[in-house]
Amino acid sequence: DSTGDWSSDVCSSDLIQPDQFRCANQSGSGAGNVTQGVLGAVMGVLNEWAPSALFPFYRLDQMMAKQQRVVVVGGGVIGLLTAFNLATQGQAVVLLERSELGQESSWAGGGIVSPLYPWRYSPAVTALAHWSQDFYPQLAERLFADTGVDPQVHTTGLYWLDLEDEADALAWAAREGRPLSKVAVSAVHNAVPVLGGGYSQAIYMANVANVRNPRLIKSLKAALLALPGVTVHEQCEVDGFVLDGDNVVGVNTPTGPVLGDQVVLAAGAWSGELLGKLGLSLPVEPVKGQMILYKCASDFLSSMVLAKGRYAIPRRDGHILIGSTLEHQGFDKTPTESALESLKASAVELIPALADAEVVGHWAGLRPGSPEGIPYIGPVPGFNGLWLNCGHYRNGLVLAPASCQLFADLLLERTPIIDPAPYAPAGRINAG
Repeated sequence: DSTGDWSSDVCSSDLIQPDQFRCANQSGSGAGNVTQGVLGAVMGVLNEWAPSALFPFYRLDQMMAKQQRVVVVGGGVIGLLTAFNLATQGQAVVLLERSELGQESSWAGGGIVSPLYPWRYSPAVTALAHWSQDFYPQLAERLFADTGVDPQVHTTGLYWLDLEDEADALAWAAREGRPLSKVAVSAVHNAVPVLGGGYSQAIYMANVANVRNPRLIKSLKAALLALPGVTVHEQCEVDGFVLDGDNVVGVNTPTGPVLGDQVVLAAGAWSGELLGKLGLSLPVEPVKGQMILYKCASDFLSSMVLAKGRYAIPRRDGHILIGSTLEHQGFDKTPTESALESLKASAVELIPALADAEVVGHWAGLRPGSPEGIPYIGPVPGFNGLWLNCGHYRNGLVLAPASCQLFADLLLERTPIIDPAPYAPAGRINAG
């Protein structure tokens, strides 16, 4: 996958005012309340977006009276979509990213718009996944229309082969009303002629899609920067928080503090480390994943296939992704020869013709591992003004639309799209 050519907005010390309890005077963002000029501009943008109902927009005169300045820490898909949702609702947003936007797990993942084994997850993950899966096609269409960058949501369906818990999967589908069904292996071979032999059973879900995640990131970035009241800083690492008593009023960076009315931690695998600076223990840790990429004809593989924990994902242009490993190696994301050989062996077992194909890419990323893969979404108890939207583990891309809509509902004190209780940080994080 290609990320394209992106410009970087680097943290600059001349953008920070000396009074740490004043909002930073950065281009595109006002101190304190958003100005009437910005509000008018936001209204114009909303009037453009609202007719296609990308998000459940409200007119500004029906929204909360106080317009806030929100600092979002982390520029992956969760941070970008969090910032986007808040900016479309008239909030002034400053997004800070330690490297480049979307270059960590958001870039490295396969982009399947489904948990790999959805029936193995808790109802909390299922609720977010269902909302997001139903929403992704319209999100992609609107982003493409407004930015010219197509995230390429590619609906291919997904075959699971030789599952040990196939009965559980079918029972889950019946209970949840999802279109998952048992199919004959001969039918799978008819649909996917390049599939390897030796499989004895299969199930299939027709409406599963994959999104080309680097293009999604590029499209989200363009859409976000088109909104008024938004500032993005790349190469800007956050190394702590600014406190005023029990209130979190900003974050520290190497060039000085960046202040806001609310601070959102959406820093992926780095979220636990950052929250530890407040003496809190957030069980989010890096889990390394490696993938490889082949280039084939555009019609080579018609559907996603998954067996023995490894999967093949076809892109529209013939690229085939094979993934992935699960490794606890801290923050090391160096690709390894052993993983390359293991992934190539899985690729050839799934699709024997790949033995003659060239591996054109091999990379590693760091997932934000969390207990049961249930993300943390909501305010941090004991630290007013600090919020979490992190810990999505292997499902950041698929859970992003629902997670970020739920987050915006909570911060803006609106009726939430789903019950927020399972994701609340309260009771799930402890003193370090």
